[in-house]
Amino acid sequence: MTTPRIRYGGDYNPEQWPPEVWEEDYDAFDLAAIDTLTIGVFGWSHIQPSENSYDFATLDAIVQRAVDGGRSIVLATPTGAMPPWLSHRYPEVNRTDFEGRRHVYGQRHNHCPSSPVYQRLSTELADRIAERYCGTPGLAAWHVANEYGGPDGSCYCERCAVGFRDWLRHRYGDLEGLNEAWNTMFWSHVFTDWDQVVPPNALSEHWRGPNHTAFQGITLDYRRFMSDALLANFVAEKERIRRHDPLTPVTTNFMGPFRPIDYHRWAPHLDLASWDNYPPGQRQEVRMAFSHDLMRGLKDGAPFWVMEQTPTITASRDVNPVKRPGVLGLWSWQAVAHGADAVLYFQMRQSRGACEKYHGAVLDHAGRTDTRSFKEIADLGHQLQQLGDAVLGARTPARTAVIFDWDSWWAAEMTDGFNRHVSYLAVVLGYYGALWRANAAVDVVPCTADLSAYDVVVAPALHVVKGDITERLRAVVERGGSVITSYWAGRADESARAFLMDAPGPFGDLFGVRVEETDSAAPGEHNPVTLKLDDTSVTTPASLVFEVLVPEGAEVVGTYDEDFYAGRAAVTRHRTGEGEAWYVGTDLAADGLDAVVRAVLERHDLVGPHADDPHLEVVDRVNDSGCYRFLLDHDRKSVEIQRLSTGSGTPTTLLRTSAGFRA
Repeated sequence: MTTPRIRYGGDYNPEQWPPEVWEEDYDAFDLAAIDTLTIGVFGWSHIQPSENSYDFATLDAIVQRAVDGGRSIVLATPTGAMPPWLSHRYPEVNRTDFEGRRHVYGQRHNHCPSSPVYQRLSTELADRIAERYCGTPGLAAWHVANEYGGPDGSCYCERCAVGFRDWLRHRYGDLEGLNEAWNTMFWSHVFTDWDQVVPPNALSEHWRGPNHTAFQGITLDYRRFMSDALLANFVAEKERIRRHDPLTPVTTNFMGPFRPIDYHRWAPHLDLASWDNYPPGQRQEVRMAFSHDLMRGLKDGAPFWVMEQTPTITASRDVNPVKRPGVLGLWSWQAVAHGADAVLYFQMRQSRGACEKYHGAVLDHAGRTDTRSFKEIADLGHQLQQLGDAVLGARTPARTAVIFDWDSWWAAEMTDGFNRHVSYLAVVLGYYGALWRANAAVDVVPCTADLSAYDVVVAPALHVVKGDITERLRAVVERGGSVITSYWAGRADESARAFLMDAPGPFGDLFGVRVEETDSAAPGEHNPVTLKLDDTSVTTPASLVFEVLVPEGAEVVGTYDEDFYAGRAAVTRHRTGEGEAWYVGTDLAADGLDAVVRAVLERHDLVGPHADDPHLEVVDRVNDSGCYRFLLDHDRKSVEIQRLSTGSGTPTTLLRTSAGFRA
């Protein structure tokens, strides 16, 4: 079997080709130093051609060829795409969409998570696969289903309605609690029987789309329920696997900041986090870094896997540009720097037909190994082989945390009276980007995380206040740390009800401020804000949201320059205990965010070593053998990995690459 190293390979579907092609594939895998293959992801229809028959001959041959080739195996339960016979024999397994239409067979991610038929057949299949292949040499992980959720992630059928009511009974206990949480005195919505509760969709509470609901509490709970319903599908399959294999890690591939599913609720049920890295554009280094840190944060900082990425292009966008020379290596090393112990592809060979036939692959339709892309793939494989196990299992330590909260994401974007042009994810990425440009090491964590290890906690637009988060943020400040939050923070409880107090609600005392008015503007409209930070003065455009702040103990560090609230507070700093709590009441441009974030980081000596180079990313991974520093130049597409000296000597360069060339 393979020697310990960062896993390299990806999603392989040899059932699509004759065995002679398999041999060509393995020759290419040898050339590219590929050691790990994900198999069986979409094999349900040929493994189970009818309800009462199974045929493992093809999968047996695929597994055996991988074993004979000395490859590690990630073995999937192929339940992410149903076979036609299942959908036609049991139409109720098909999802009902937001418009109330029950779908017929087609696509994938098309099952109703509440369907007893789907639950029975998917778990039976997982059981048979686990029983048959447990103990296979080189079995590295079990991969359950695929990219749970689909485009919307929800089903609105009557079975889901029943499941929703059961979920609500468990959450609230009685109708009195439910009516209180949903504020049903409004618009005569008081429920007097559980059967009166229906899924919130285009036929009930929504008038324009998923974000336009009359009752945010109902829709917020339905999104939580649907995330939990899909999780129950995963857990059921994992339980079947564990009957036969108690040790091999079980995972499923997440999709970074994917709105329909709250991955924090899923995280305790995964043995390792994995995700598919398909950034929406060419210059996405900040978003990718954030996504890697989000995935790492799901398991308390443990390494994660990149389960899929494309070597060249995607096939699902309106415009699908190819990765430029050096980008594949640069982005892959970025993943490793942020904690990835596997860098895998979709796909190993291009499919001949259907929607992903032009999706990038290790091998194109001609199977060529002399193309630019294959040469870069092979170079990267040998670089990872050269690195060996140096950083395997290493952690990525940080003293700065960004709080990311799905409930706040869901609730803020469907609340009327604000500005629908504001994206919660964009707000968080704005603050993360300022930290990234300052070379700060960052953990992305849920609002339930232990914050005691962090000197700086950034909680942008933390709209929903849950549990004891107020007290834990206060504890950070009182022991000398710094906390930053932004507009819309502290506005609602976990049922999306407004607090009966001045904004920012329970956060008001901590930040020493109250919001007197909240103005909004269309995209492209600006109100300059002048920031005065110690000896520095910066004037920066602000947009979208303008909260007029009244200091109640806080000092004013930023004021609006225009409109009737010119001269009023836009940004404040509240010194309390040994620390500071910053409130940013508007959407500052990048230079304004940089100024605020730098001021906070400098207080704790957390600005990184190359913070003046806007394209250079610096990330450390640490294990028992030392600290490994990754220098990622996103302008020149170059990478350098150093082992830092513990004494006065110079760092040892382990690997230096540029534009895909292995030096």
